[in-house]
Amino acid sequence: MAFLSALFARAAKPWAVPLAVLLLAGPGLAAQTGRASEYQLKAVFLFNFAQFIDWPADAFPEADTPVVIGILGDDPFEGLLDQTVHDERLRGRPFQVRRYQSVDEIKTCHILFIRRPDGARLEETLARLKNRPILTVSDVDGFAERGGMIRFVTDRNRIRLQINPESVEAAHLTISSKLLRVAEVITPTGR
Repeated sequence: MAFLSALFARAAKPWAVPLAVLLLAGPGLAAQTGRASEYQLKAVFLFNFAQFIDWPADAFPEADTPVVIGILGDDPFEGLLDQTVHDERLRGRPFQVRRYQSVDEIKTCHILFIRRPDGARLEETLARLKNRPILTVSDVDGFAERGGMIRFVTDRNRIRLQINPESVEAAHLTISSKLLRVAEVITPTGR
């Protein structure tokens, strides 16, 4: 995490840090012991995704509505996500991390990390979130093909991204071309 902290501290432009982190991920960010754990890197990615997504105005009902990053299911971050977003802001809005055990609990959420649900539960979960302005992210196999928006793929100790732009658009979100350039674009199964 020291590498990422140094990168953040030296950035001259506010967009340079998230872009630099994501551009490093183009070929993949090393998730090596001694540098950063897999979930430390994923926490940084979740935080940085906010810089590359535009939500519809009604996703933030009040001027001080925080940017909510949710975790659905067991929390694999063990506090790392909370540490990553602590005292951070996006266009003046603070970040907040919330944990949910079911989709029914989700009222306000902007980025949702979905922890490996059982079998058909993923399709049910995604169907219940469909058309809501929530960026869905997971590391579940086939997540983007099955209707999720961003999937973390760990390949040879590197984290890569798969993005399903159709799902992003259906949720009335706009994704930056900068983020699309560093990811594999996925078409949903059956298309």
